[in-house]
Amino acid sequence: MREALNNNPLAQAAVVGVLLVCVAIFVISSGGGGGEEGAEPAASGSASVSTTESAATEPAAAGGLAGGLTAIKQAASAAPPLPRPLMRAWKANETPVLLFVRDGGIDDRLVKTATAGLAGFRNAAVFIVPAHQISRYAAITEGVGVDRVPALVVVTPRRLDQSVPTASVSYGFQSPESVAQAVIDAGYRGPTVDYHP
Repeated sequence: MREALNNNPLAQAAVVGVLLVCVAIFVISSGGGGGEEGAEPAASGSASVSTTESAATEPAAAGGLAGGLTAIKQAASAAPPLPRPLMRAWKANETPVLLFVRDGGIDDRLVKTATAGLAGFRNAAVFIVPAHQISRYAAITEGVGVDRVPALVVVTPRRLDQSVPTASVSYGFQSPESVAQAVIDAGYRGPTVDYHP
């Protein structure tokens, strides 16, 4: 059979055609093959969160303002109190850095190593949280929309946002430099300039 394929250009074209049809079916069935998750390994976002005993403050865009406020009230009442060490760090004007990871993941291990570089930051409080304990931090994770791990969540220090702090979330592999930059950005106070391409 191998000799028939190697010596017959018509058979080779037929095999290539069948492979192209299979690839086309695969791409169509997977939604185009270019989803946001696969295209951008280190996606980032930010939102407002509440670090009081329980709350998430950013309304869902799909439900409108009234629906979003209802969802927030439900989430706030359902979210457990944040762990005391995290609250102590935030009240002490430190920058809480939460790294949500799962055991055994390659990206998770690499981001843990990159986050270890924050030991030199005197105002950063690092919390490495296994994925199965993410519900303990629901008041923050629901506010920024954490939907996969590894997820690096950096909360602004209390000195910058007295009432409702903001947080940013980054997914996937992070270099030590990008982790450090996320902490620096969270503590930045000063003018910002919008980018207009």
